[in-house]
Amino acid sequence: MNQRIFTQGWDDYQLLDAGNGQKLERWGQVLTIRPEVNAYFKPDQTLQQWRERADWAFVETSNQAGTWQALKHHAPSQWQISYGSLKFQLELTRFKHLGLFPEQRTNWDFIAEHLPADGRFLNLFAYTGAASCVARQTGAETLHVDSVKQLISWANGNMQLSSLSDIKWVREDALKFVERELKRGKTYDGIIMDPPAWGLGAKGEKWKLEHKLEALLAGAQDLLAPNGFLILNTYSPSISLADMRGLANRYFKAKDVVVAELWMQTSTGKDLYYGNLLRAVK
Repeated sequence: MNQRIFTQGWDDYQLLDAGNGQKLERWGQVLTIRPEVNAYFKPDQTLQQWRERADWAFVETSNQAGTWQALKHHAPSQWQISYGSLKFQLELTRFKHLGLFPEQRTNWDFIAEHLPADGRFLNLFAYTGAASCVARQTGAETLHVDSVKQLISWANGNMQLSSLSDIKWVREDALKFVERELKRGKTYDGIIMDPPAWGLGAKGEKWKLEHKLEALLAGAQDLLAPNGFLILNTYSPSISLADMRGLANRYFKAKDVVVAELWMQTSTGKDLYYGNLLRAVK
């Protein structure tokens, strides 16, 4: 069996139940129902029981988008939750996301434990900046790279909510930025990449992860300082765990590498798969 790493919820987040292609989650005091392709098993409770508890349910209108249905009067569409002393703004988006990927908690903890206070940290495909805030809280110089202007603004808001400052914002295609940093001779003590399966660059150019992953991994490895670490998450069905092992063996020593599936257990005892994870130390 493939190695599994289980991430955990915390005071302000719980994966309550999952099944029949959906999951029930608690974000602070707000409960949501969202589609989940990996929840192919039977849930502990019925959908009707979920709906009696939840504030919002996401209704897909296409493979990539949809709308939110309010299940309770006065349910907030924007609110904040905490992770330790960090605070994150959540809001309902038409892509079913709320601005935070809770399964990343295991990587946040890894960053907090391994990133030196006088180090440099690079967050690629940085989204709304949870990992950036964790890294900056350690004292490390932190660069946050994303191609979407609105997401950088959201991340900046999370930095301010968390009483942090001086994260460096870069609106750029991740691979182009890596290539540019290599030419500048820069190095980093920690790098995290959490790329989507497909996306758009800063100028709207389309790309697929399977076409870019090896170049990204090779470039990131060259950017690492001695004893620096790399974290890579993938959700793309086109990239298997065996593919990741092959890439890891090509660019890192086997003794310094963990390649595993990422999972989270619901409060009702169901195991839910969240993609593949690579952690490597140079």
